[in-house]
Amino acid sequence: MGRISYLQDVLSSVFERGKIFRSANDARSIEALCDAIFSEKGEVSGSKLAASVLSKYEDLKLEQKLEFFIHLVENFDLDPELVVKSAQTYLEERTPEMLHTLTKHAEPKRRELLRRLNQVPGATEKLVHMREDLLVLMKSESRLASLDADFEHLFASWFNRGFLVLKPIDWKTPANILEKIIEYEAVHAINDWDDLRRRLQPNDRRCFAFFHPAMPEEPLIFVEVALTKGLPQSVTGLLAQARASISDEEIDTAVFYSISNCQKGLRGVSFGNFLIKQVVNDLALDFSGLKNFVTLSPIPGFRKWLQDQYSDTDINAIHVVNKALEKDETFFIDEDIEALEKPMKVLLAKYFLHAKRPDGLPLDPVSRFHLGNGASLMRFNWMADISEKGLQQSAGLMVNYKYDLATVEDNHESYAREKKINTTREIKALANTELK
Repeated sequence: MGRISYLQDVLSSVFERGKIFRSANDARSIEALCDAIFSEKGEVSGSKLAASVLSKYEDLKLEQKLEFFIHLVENFDLDPELVVKSAQTYLEERTPEMLHTLTKHAEPKRRELLRRLNQVPGATEKLVHMREDLLVLMKSESRLASLDADFEHLFASWFNRGFLVLKPIDWKTPANILEKIIEYEAVHAINDWDDLRRRLQPNDRRCFAFFHPAMPEEPLIFVEVALTKGLPQSVTGLLAQARASISDEEIDTAVFYSISNCQKGLRGVSFGNFLIKQVVNDLALDFSGLKNFVTLSPIPGFRKWLQDQYSDTDINAIHVVNKALEKDETFFIDEDIEALEKPMKVLLAKYFLHAKRPDGLPLDPVSRFHLGNGASLMRFNWMADISEKGLQQSAGLMVNYKYDLATVEDNHESYAREKKINTTREIKALANTELK
């Protein structure tokens, strides 16, 4: 999209939403306005009421938002008697009209309310922020779970792949979006504008983000890519200030080293699988020499699992590991650090292959993401991230997941059907190693 057309679209959107939201000055309560949306007829009046609801919501304090959400749960639910009656009628008379009635009654009224609120220009972003509040309040109020299910159901439709636009992020991207890339980076913090430039400007670096037409200035998810010769073993080297860039002819590997979801209100709506597959296809077209598509991924739950499983153990090797980790961020400079590599990798293999949630899926969230997308667990990297965060989460270890275009679909299917973790014989052997 050109810079002029991008600006025109933004200005048009701003002016349009401004016209409607300037009229959002209805004196009724937010609950009364929601009731009125279903009773008053006409598109214009409906838009004004929706704008008033969204405007009033932004002025509510957190406890008032909780009251509002509970109101939606209790007063905009489905009517079980109508559902049963409609189902019985449809059983006896299977006409399109009866099916429409059944479908209407089988859906909570609050879903239709959210749809009508979303008719206002600019409302989609406001509803995403509304769900952010809901997710916070859900931690202490379980009754809100049904409303959250409504949000997730609608967002899965509104933000499906057909609406998403993939855009490259580079040094020419508008500054307000670059600022959000810095803000939303969730894996390896971007320290300043110079740090951002090092990740975007060199020819062997790429960044891509998904956008939605209703939120043109808000990235939904973005991925940072390093184009390298061979598989890197450390993120420290990838992000080093003094690193030397390589020529296009030398590039044979694309490394996805950071993937960040940007909108907390879109939790549960999957973008990453589409993003990675699209970026893989685009890069393969641009660089004919690319042979490997891999990640260099963090292991956010490893240290916690290690503490939970082995805080009190008689196994000498694990006892040595735990004693070393007591030094926290300084253990990696110990003279005997290399002696820890083998037992640490054995423990890591057990974590990936044996540590499971109650549903049988891997405990590690990053593992669930990549394996679910069809990647395979490829390699462990020792002392790959010695930042404070990397040491606290995974004792400096990182992992490569491999996206092999020839097997990614089969991997996805076997993981989805059988919860199979596709990995190497070496990692399987490590997981079965007994420590002494």
